[in-house]
Amino acid sequence: MRTPCKLSPVFKDYLWGGQRLRTVFGKQTDLSPLAESWELSVHKDGPCVIASGGDAGRTLKEVLDADPGALGTACPEGGLPILIKLIDARQQLSVQVHPTEEYAMAVEHEHGKTEMWYVIQADEGAELLYGFRHPISQQEFRAHIEDGTLLDDVNAVKVRAGDVLFIEAGTLHGIGAGCLIAEIQQNSNSTYRIFDYGRRDKNGALRELQIEKALAVTRLAPPERPVGPVGPEMDCGGYTETVLGLCDYFSTTLLKVRDSVPLCADSRSYHALLLTSGAAELKYPGGSLAIAAGECVFVPAGCGAYRVSGICELLLTTL
Repeated sequence: MRTPCKLSPVFKDYLWGGQRLRTVFGKQTDLSPLAESWELSVHKDGPCVIASGGDAGRTLKEVLDADPGALGTACPEGGLPILIKLIDARQQLSVQVHPTEEYAMAVEHEHGKTEMWYVIQADEGAELLYGFRHPISQQEFRAHIEDGTLLDDVNAVKVRAGDVLFIEAGTLHGIGAGCLIAEIQQNSNSTYRIFDYGRRDKNGALRELQIEKALAVTRLAPPERPVGPVGPEMDCGGYTETVLGLCDYFSTTLLKVRDSVPLCADSRSYHALLLTSGAAELKYPGGSLAIAAGECVFVPAGCGAYRVSGICELLLTTL
């Protein structure tokens, strides 16, 4: 029987991480630093395990492989198309780029990586890097990499809580120090580092860069999409909704709930709910789930009507 389920996250201890996933969301792990929490994932590098209901203890991938219809009729073949993360950047991440779908399938044998960032918290002065400030040539791009002046032409965006950036595959980008972010992305783990501030890994070696691959996929013109959500905030009575990002791979809406919000997972698409603040109760025919900030719920396609009640903010992602 298809019913909503909570998921156990997968943690990553990349060297740039901090402690806010513990202090803000109560994540429990021995890993330190704590850089990422993969909240919804069927990727081989970190598959989530179902934490509630009759399928508890099984991986989400195992359940969806056995019942692909739970993804919905709009879902392309090949499984769940997204991965949802929480990211805590105590230090800045590398300046990087993700491959397009076509390049990634040909070279990496996995999907490309278009993604969206929703800023949950940001220290004063925190920045996100978002493409180039002006068009540059391939020769100029390579020269900037070689002489260490890449940041001179990169667009640095000052951010605060609630800001949104949509990062199409092929767009140079980077998360700055002091940002706590929810990331909705394609189901991919392909990243090409271009500049890493001379950092070394735990063994003392410089972290690997993927310059030639980055040169092959990076768009050299400024991003076409402006910073910010796709649509305006709409007041719907007991909640407001704002469409944050929309593309072929996902659609994400911010719901600010002050009472309750009625939702319906029809046969077209699954729902993925990530609570970014507050607390909520999800009621569906036959049961309910308590949801804390930082937790993710997967609602299979065809579950029908359900309701989220409480005072909270959540990201709803569908196809």
